[in-house]
Amino acid sequence: MPAEPLPLLLLPGLLCDAALWTHQAHHLGRDRTVTVADLRHDDSLDAMAARVLAAAPPRFALAALSMGGYVAFAMLRAARERIARLALLDTSARADTDEQRTRRRVLLDLSRRGQFKGVTPRLLPYYLHPDCLAAPEPGGTVMAMAERLGPEVFLRQQHAIMHRPDSRDLLRGIATPTLVICGREDAATPLEHSEEIAALIPGARLAVIEECGHLSPLERPQAVTALLRLWLEGALP
Repeated sequence: MPAEPLPLLLLPGLLCDAALWTHQAHHLGRDRTVTVADLRHDDSLDAMAARVLAAAPPRFALAALSMGGYVAFAMLRAARERIARLALLDTSARADTDEQRTRRRVLLDLSRRGQFKGVTPRLLPYYLHPDCLAAPEPGGTVMAMAERLGPEVFLRQQHAIMHRPDSRDLLRGIATPTLVICGREDAATPLEHSEEIAALIPGARLAVIEECGHLSPLERPQAVTALLRLWLEGALP
C-alpha cells in the first residue's frame, strides 16, 4: 500500500491569515491534508511555535512566510525531528536592527492609542510588486486580512517579531530538505536575506520569483504552488 502523502502545514505572516494561502491550500490539498496555522493568540515566537506543534501531526512538511518563518525557526529549535520538509518564503534569519525595533515601537504606540490602521493603500507598495497595485486584488485581500485580525493581534505579533533572535547559527545545522522562495522585488525582506538563508542551510534550493514582492503566495500564486508541489514531491533539482 502506498504511503499517505505528507501533511502540509502553512504559517502566515504578520497580519495575515488563511487567505494568504488560498491557492496553495486548494490545489495542494487535493492529495494531502493541508492546514493553515493560527498565529493570532501569542506574543512570543516560542509560544506560537508551541501552540502550532501541539496541534500538528507527528511529522509534516512546513511552509512559512515572513513572520511565519520566524515561527518555523522556533519550531526547529523545539522539535526539528518532526519537520520532514521545510520551505521558507520571503523571510529572514536575522534579528531586528535597532532601527527596525524603533519603527515597530512607534507603530505599537500608535495602535495602543487607538490609531491602528492595518494595511492601508499607502503601505501596499511595501508589500506588493507594482504590477499588483493596478488591480483591486491582491491588495484588497491584504487589507481585508489586516482588518480581520485587528489591533490586538497586531500588538502581539509585532512584540513577538521585534524580540526574535538571530537564527543564522541554527540554519547551519538543518538537515531537512529545504526550499527558499523570494520575490525578486521583495522590499520587506529583500532577496539578499533569502540568499543568505539558502547559503547557510546545507543543500537548500533558492527559487526567485520575478515581478513579485513580499507576499508571493498571493502575488504569484501559480508559481508558488508549482514550486511547493515540486518540493513536496522531492522533484526539485
